[in-house]
Amino acid sequence: MSDAIIVFADEVISRKNKSITDEIFLLIQNDKDLMQKYLRLVEEHHLSSVNTQIGKRVKEKYVLTNAERNDEPSSTLIKSYQEFV
Repeated sequence: MSDAIIVFADEVISRKNKSITDEIFLLIQNDKDLMQKYLRLVEEHHLSSVNTQIGKRVKEKYVLTNAERNDEPSSTLIKSYQEFV
């Protein structure tokens, strides 16, 4: 693979990594079945615990490294989220 393609692919992936947690919460928010399961978990385990664990699992699953904190998520389920590199 050419160096230019690798650099481009890395740039695209990096941009995706910055918003992946927000996108996961948008997926939950916009899917009726996932939202029902999410609400049951929040009722049982509390909002902050559920959201924190989802964020940590995203980081672990995709083997990401923390970058900046974003205080303007698109999802209404969260107030902020960790961006990754």
